[in-house]
Amino acid sequence: MDGILVVAKPAGPTSHDVVALVRRLAGTRRIGHGGTLDPFASGVLPLFLGTATRLVEYHLGDEKAYRATVSFGATSTTDDLDGELTPVAAAAPSRGQVTSALAAMLGPQLQRPPAYSAIQIGGRRAYRLARDGEAPDLPPRRVELRSLDLVEWDDSDPERPIAIVDVVCSAGTYVRALARDLGEAVGSGAYLGALSRARSGPFAVTAAHGLDALRAAAAEHGPDGIRALLLPADFGLDRLPAVKLTPTEIADASQGRFVRPAAGVAGAPEDMPLRLLDQAGTIVGIGRRDGRRIAPTKILQR
Repeated sequence: MDGILVVAKPAGPTSHDVVALVRRLAGTRRIGHGGTLDPFASGVLPLFLGTATRLVEYHLGDEKAYRATVSFGATSTTDDLDGELTPVAAAAPSRGQVTSALAAMLGPQLQRPPAYSAIQIGGRRAYRLARDGEAPDLPPRRVELRSLDLVEWDDSDPERPIAIVDVVCSAGTYVRALARDLGEAVGSGAYLGALSRARSGPFAVTAAHGLDALRAAAAEHGPDGIRALLLPADFGLDRLPAVKLTPTEIADASQGRFVRPAAGVAGAPEDMPLRLLDQAGTIVGIGRRDGRRIAPTKILQR
């Protein structure tokens, strides 16, 4: 049971709940995920099964795309709809003000994480400190907002307008914090009312499997029903150069020995991981170039 399962998470369950469900349906314990979604959020959640768990680290920097609902007229203790809301007295912003503010927010920047976040401070999660009445001192994080498009504006309640914003951002960006900062930028308050992740790196929600579809596949075929839905373990890692190894070379690499593949490594950069493939094109590990040789750094043991 080795590969990547792209799940369409609904609003409600936690990412851990989804992992637990797939563990039961697939009959395997070895599962990791490529980026947590808050319970109220929906969208694409890539799960890495079996040997694919050893490749999650190469997706941690993947770009993300979201559709965010930003509600104006109040602030939230958690910067989203799950927190305690406090109305603000300032006038509600116009569509034009929000559009201008979004344009000004584009690009690399330092973002202050939400107080209620999973960041650790002195061994404790920030949200636990916040719940205990402490104000966690969270250093800003460097993120990049690459695209911010206002796709819908609802001012049917003129005091509490709602903006639907398509967001493309770097890994590590808090969309909750983006909503908070947008409210501050237009002289009002704002919080994240809903969130859907449309894409996580190469994994798109349009190609994701809903929970009911997973249950149906497992009910009909057992774990094989889940296996049939898996993508290859190295799906989406085409940016990493690849070299094919012979069975003897794979055996040497699995023992931690340098290999000098017959296919050669000319042109492969020395500062980038290499995908090590068998003759059928299936990934067997990760290595790095060392002159004319390859130093194995990660072998996917079966």
